[in-house]
Order: sequence, then structure tokens, then C-alpha cells
Amino acid sequence: MVHGMSQNRRVFSAQVGAFQKDYRLLLIDLPGHGKSSAMSGPYGPEEYAAATLAAMDAANVERTHFWGTHTGAGVGLSLAARQSQRFESLILEGAVIPGVTLPSVARNVGRATATARRSGVEAARLEWFEEAEWFEVIRREPERCRAREHWSLVAEFSGAPWLDPTAPRSIDPIRGRLHRIVVPTLLVNSEHDVADFLLIVDELASTLPVVERRTIAGAGGFPLWECPALVNAQVGHFLAAVSRPG
Repeated sequence: MVHGMSQNRRVFSAQVGAFQKDYRLLLIDLPGHGKSSAMSGPYGPEEYAAATLAAMDAANVERTHFWGTHTGAGVGLSLAARQSQRFESLILEGAVIPGVTLPSVARNVGRATATARRSGVEAARLEWFEEAEWFEVIRREPERCRAREHWSLVAEFSGAPWLDPTAPRSIDPIRGRLHRIVVPTLLVNSEHDVADFLLIVDELASTLPVVERRTIAGAGGFPLWECPALVNAQVGHFLAAVSRPG
């Protein structure tokens, strides 16, 4: 399980209880996040993918069902494009394609970076949570979507990826190789997702060879957080099907 930008492993808190009886869970904090906050930069898709692969190797994970949200979903696609034999399946929420620029991501990350360097990380975190489109449903329905708890994730973010001036490694573009990722994939998006994320999921749904798509009613940028029971049920059915012999 791999989280998105500004989050950490606790974004999967509602999934741990649902799946830990049947699966061995490995929750990874990306460099600059959570328990990996002290890891030095640079921070970019290639560095995140390398750190995730290193964590899998350290935990003796030879093959895995991979569940990623946002940045974590991009990590899963990147690794599967290179080492598909390591993956039993992919579960991708709010997926991004490494090397493909999303306007909403570029805008919000650019603003957060500028604010962090000008006014400090605390100001940037607050602006990020109050302005980024993917938090809209969480902001609009704070009780149902556990807004206070989600803010606590963001408030723990070190901000290192916004502050570090070191240029990350060049991204290995995988768009032209998506059709070769013959790994059962579940795409999870939402009724109220950001428009450019929906374009990405449309592309993945039409390009990946073995793919299913589930749209979660009432959810926004983070269905697994906002509607955990619905998402867990869909993921549970998917995993049962792809794990079944034959």
C-alpha cells in the first residue's frame, strides 16, 4: 500500500482492518513522508519508485498485490512497466502516468513549493489542504469524510519535497508501454474526481490489457478514505477473483 503526496501510510487506516486477516500488509512511507521523512532528496517519481522497490526487497516481497493512491498509483505503474513479474495485481486510485503532466498537479505542487519556500511549510500545508481540488469533497463533508483526521496526515508532512532544490532524476516515460503491462488491474475513481485525473483513468481503461474500472458514487479525490466500505468491498471482490486458481 503506497500513499500520495503529503500523506503517509495512515491514509490506508480503514483498509488495514479490512484486509489484514487475509493478507500480509506492507505499508510504505515514501521518501519525505511519514517515517521516511528523514530520507534525503531529491524527491521525484523515479526516486519514489526506487524506494518502494527497495522496501519490497527488504521485506522479502517477491510478488505482490499493489495498492496505490495518486503518487503511489504512479509508482505502481512505473514498477509494473519494468518488472511486471513482481505483481499479482494492481489497484490504482486517482492514478497518474509517470511522465504525463496533469494541470491540476502542476498548479498545486507549484503553488505549494512557492509558498513553502517563501512563507514556510506550515503555511504551504494549510494552503494545500484548503485549496487543492482533490480535497473538495473532504472539505464539503467533513464529518463523513473524517476531515480532521485527514488534516492530521497533511499536518505531519515534512514538506521536504517542496523545499528540496535538487532536481530529481529524469522520468522514464511509460505511456507507450502501458499495453505491455499484462497485470490484472483495478482502476478506482470517483463521481466527483478532478477532470484531468478522469482523463488519465479513461486512457488507462482503454490501454491496459487486463483492466476493470469502478467509479465510487459520492466520492472525490480519495475514495478509499471518503467511502472506505464501498471501496473495500470492490477491492475485496477483485482480489478474490484474481487470486482464485484458474
